Amino acid sequence: MPTADTAGDVPVDIDIPRPPGEFPTDEHPGEAVEVPWSAVADYRCFGCSPHNEQGLQLRLRTHPEGIQARFRFGRAHESYPGVVHGGLTGVVCDEVMGNLIVLRTGLTAFTTTMKVRYILPLLVGTTYDCVARIRAEDEGRPARRLVHASAEILSLNGDAMATATASYQLVSIQAARRHLALDDADTERLRAVMSEHRNG
Repeated sequence: MPTADTAGDVPVDIDIPRPPGEFPTDEHPGEAVEVPWSAVADYRCFGCSPHNEQGLQLRLRTHPEGIQARFRFGRAHESYPGVVHGGLTGVVCDEVMGNLIVLRTGLTAFTTTMKVRYILPLLVGTTYDCVARIRAEDEGRPARRLVHASAEILSLNGDAMATATASYQLVSIQAARRHLALDDADTERLRAVMSEHRNG
């Protein structure tokens, strides 16, 4: 409930949650993963950018089978009272799957199709993990132009809350640039970073 700030009677929400992706390292398994887009100083990705105050600010970490993100939504993200809006479930899955593909292939990944299966409602104020994997037959084959991935959102007890599958079109950063708002310097920085992932 809002209360009055004694310094100036300004309403203050006393139950302000941290942004969804903001967790101390000791609360999150795996090693931190830096997304290639961080090469652009002020990138504003709704899913993973720390510069987007309205975004999810997801932090990616390693997982034995791919990558993962731990997150928690607040009241601003609900649909039914206390329940996270289902569209945001899809956003989290797409963000983690898409970044996994970019990190593994060194190419830009555009979502072409995505299917989400909702198993249990995600609850506001509850912490979850999203784990993404590349389909086994697509792993290690960056020459393919269409790559498939899957994701699952799990409670911290390991209960499946939602699953997703998606296909991504792969293109070089140079080819993708006509769809992106990037200048020459940002494009070159991204090309260099993605090339490292492709050759790594």
